[in-house]
Amino acid sequence: MQFKHVTLDFDGNVAILKLDHQEVMNAVSMDMLGGLAEALAEIDERRDDVRCLVITGAGRAFCTGANLQGRNNSVTKRNGAGASLETAFHPFLRKLQGLHCPIITAVNGPAAGAGMSFALMGDLILCAKSSYFLQAFRRIGLVPDCGSTWILPRLIGKARSVELSLLGEKLPAEKALEWGLVNRVYDDAVLMEEAMKLAHDLANGPTVALSLIRTLYWESPQNSFEDQINLEVKSQRIAGNSPDFKEGVAAFLEKRPAKFTGK
Repeated sequence: MQFKHVTLDFDGNVAILKLDHQEVMNAVSMDMLGGLAEALAEIDERRDDVRCLVITGAGRAFCTGANLQGRNNSVTKRNGAGASLETAFHPFLRKLQGLHCPIITAVNGPAAGAGMSFALMGDLILCAKSSYFLQAFRRIGLVPDCGSTWILPRLIGKARSVELSLLGEKLPAEKALEWGLVNRVYDDAVLMEEAMKLAHDLANGPTVALSLIRTLYWESPQNSFEDQINLEVKSQRIAGNSPDFKEGVAAFLEKRPAKFTGK
């Protein structure tokens, strides 16, 4: 399926969302954000069938941040960068955070500015060896946005986060792996193959439980210990009432692979 600067494909229970504006290395415009919103709406309509989402970029980039070229860009419009964040970027990020299934980001090239934030929204973040991350904001006189000042310190600590943002230096994929920012790094030629293997593994899993796991980890940073264990109880009750829990227990007792349906 084709949306504005976005393609959406389905491989069984896996949705593949691709940022696709190769002329500007998949930089984000208002048009692209509209396309992303439409793609997520389509995924939501198919939520009973879609059990994992893979996000990647077309061509040689994942996403190089906001599109500063032309009339229909994300930053230089009359109302300024802050307005576009509230009206377009933030709704997209919130929808990703609240998605009903796991997200894999397959970072196939540069992930800069907002593109870095998009990449870090993955529950599993996979990178090509040639890829890199860049907090590019200081290069154009802006501050980090799209949640990066919330996500980065929780992943790699304050010192490294501030360094990336103040200096604006490239962070290669293998260094990002060493820092604990990403999960795995692959040779460029096999990145999508490996991403799809993991995606299908997740898509064949207990989707209700996996969705609850996502929520638990998103809520954890701002919760007290008491709040978090209470949320675990609430989540466990929901998971424990799912058909997939019954199937998992039956499969364990019968010493066979579980056949989860995502229910």
